[in-house]
Amino acid sequence: MTVAGDGAPYGEDAERTARLQRARIARELTAAVSGVPPGAMPEALCRACVALLPDVSGLSTSLAGPDEGAGVVLFASDEVASLLAEMQFTLGEGPSAQALRLRAPVLAADLMHGPDAGRWPLFAVQAAKAGVRAVFSVPLPGAAGPLGTLDLYRDTAGGLEKDHLRTALLVADALTLAVSVLDHASTDTTDVVTWLESAESDREEIHQATGMIMVQLGVSAEEALLRLRARAFAQETTATEVARAIIDRTTDIRHD
Repeated sequence: MTVAGDGAPYGEDAERTARLQRARIARELTAAVSGVPPGAMPEALCRACVALLPDVSGLSTSLAGPDEGAGVVLFASDEVASLLAEMQFTLGEGPSAQALRLRAPVLAADLMHGPDAGRWPLFAVQAAKAGVRAVFSVPLPGAAGPLGTLDLYRDTAGGLEKDHLRTALLVADALTLAVSVLDHASTDTTDVVTWLESAESDREEIHQATGMIMVQLGVSAEEALLRLRARAFAQETTATEVARAIIDRTTDIRHD
């Protein structure tokens, strides 16, 4: 029999447990980069996240850019995770962008069958080719909106269990906190942002190539980016690789 008030202690215990878990995860992520040279920070954070989330095949974390679809990949645990992040930018669709828009976790348990296969048609096909069956994206919380996303994938179909999703949410919270702590604790801010700047270099190439297309074709920034993405999709490559070819003038998008 349930008596009024019986649920209160359980709720308090659950909240206390979540606080303790969040604090523990934040300490582990902060400790992972403590004293680490700026160039090694992404890899150190990545290793810590992989250890905290062993139930997935791989993961990556990206910060959102000022424009939709223009983010910065902070780290990726493997080539597949890196490819998934780049693929979403190139195609302009996927769980990460949706998680940013919804400001909530986006979970796709099977990209090859059922409703998840039709959520992002282009992304699902390309992800399946890379051996990915399930993807999950959790937003990094920010005061004015998500700062980015923690993106997970599996090479087998299946959803995240509640405990694993809870851990992913706590890792996302702690990732935001860990970067914030580093920012405020460092006496030399360049040490904190050096690795961010190196991660942004790929996106700068895309912005530069987009500007060149705008001048060459007399189109808007949105149209130029769409054309760059279309070329990447047609060539089955990434937007970054097409951008580099345009900058190096080894490809001319005016011939499309």
